[in-house]
Amino acid sequence: MNKMIDNILEHPVSNTWNLFWLLSSLISIAIVSAILKADLSSPEDISYLIGYSVRWAIPFIYFVVAASSLRVIFPGKVSNWWVRNRKYIGLVFAVAMAWQAVFIFLLSTFHRDYYFGEVFYFRDELEGTVGYIFLVAMMLTSFRFARKQFSRLQWNVIHKGGLYFLWAYAFSVYWWNIFYYPYNETFMAPQWHDYLFYWTGFLAFSLRIVAWGKAREKDIINISITTKNNVLKKCCGLVSISLAITASATGHFWYKPVSEILLSPKWSDELSLWLPFWPLEPFIPLLLLGLGVLMLTKSYQQPVKRPRKQVHKPTQSQ
Repeated sequence: MNKMIDNILEHPVSNTWNLFWLLSSLISIAIVSAILKADLSSPEDISYLIGYSVRWAIPFIYFVVAASSLRVIFPGKVSNWWVRNRKYIGLVFAVAMAWQAVFIFLLSTFHRDYYFGEVFYFRDELEGTVGYIFLVAMMLTSFRFARKQFSRLQWNVIHKGGLYFLWAYAFSVYWWNIFYYPYNETFMAPQWHDYLFYWTGFLAFSLRIVAWGKAREKDIINISITTKNNVLKKCCGLVSISLAITASATGHFWYKPVSEILLSPKWSDELSLWLPFWPLEPFIPLLLLGLGVLMLTKSYQQPVKRPRKQVHKPTQSQ
């Protein structure tokens, strides 16, 4: 069994550009098949194709988010393969999103009344535009000719910022589909893929938090002293993680009161009109999880004793 897995992971088809062409071809075939069944003169059908292409894209951005974390938490051949092909998996995501961009163009160009009446929402449009800007920048700077034009810091800002933004956009959409729309006046029952993409998105980012905590523990030199303060922090960390897990599954209970509190200041309410994701309700469970991991991995550092420099005083001649 292990040998078969090794053969699959090392096979040329399963790596680099061969993997990209294989996956992007399968996605394109599926989307073209859906186009052939759709009526492009119907705005409803084009709107369906927008969502259909996104559902092909989402798993791949989650795979990219989880890649480096899996190598930290579960080092091995599979996680190494995952990281090695992260760039090509990200490019597959870009292909699926390119299909979505085509359908958005068709809908907004040839069915303007439907688009601006039924689909367009300013903040969604803003989030989507920023997401596409990040995606194009990440795609171009994945290649050496463009990457060498940027410093390492600039490259990290583009790729980490873009990765987090694209994950956040996808994740938040499915959070709203599960915990908000079914309970407001325009009742919309969640579909099976809403649950699938919400929980896999939550898991993908949770892995990053756990990997961060594991790396943080390695960087800290623990000393064998247990204090009440340290025990209290660990207990608070466990409570925070428990709250995070509970909150992740019960958003429909706490969303309304928490949102009212967060939006009660006038400046916060105004920010919600144009600032992407504000006031961050979908991410509160993950913030609690991060806080819990922070407290659990917070330890005292062994003070580093630096050798004193010996100062040689010049001897005075008698």
